[in-house]
Amino acid sequence: MSEPNPYPQPQTPISPAQERTLATIAHGAPLAAMVLSAGLLGFVGSLVIYLMYKDRGPFVRAHAANSLNVQIITGIVLLISFPLMLVLVGFLTFGLALVFAFVMHLIGAVKANNGEWWNPPMTPRFVQ
Repeated sequence: MSEPNPYPQPQTPISPAQERTLATIAHGAPLAAMVLSAGLLGFVGSLVIYLMYKDRGPFVRAHAANSLNVQIITGIVLLISFPLMLVLVGFLTFGLALVFAFVMHLIGAVKANNGEWWNPPMTPRFVQ
């Protein structure tokens, strides 16, 4: 009886259609999670897609990374907004951060579904 191979096998690439679908989900999942969690758990869907499929296709990797980057910058702005709520400005920045994330994910989902490469504006590239 042979022993199992301790080294992981390289993952097989996925088709362009699957890449488009997963890239669309990478932007769509945060939209749904943002609505259900008031913006606090939007990163979970992006993170799962990124970790599971980052090595299986460049298109899905790029869109999942962009989705994560939008969620990271949104999270930073939301954290900054909490203390700013003491001076009432935080309520505005909190809402604007959620609207920004919603719009960026909506545009990203449409672009991904159309098979277009896209980098969201005003978003640093924390994840590549």
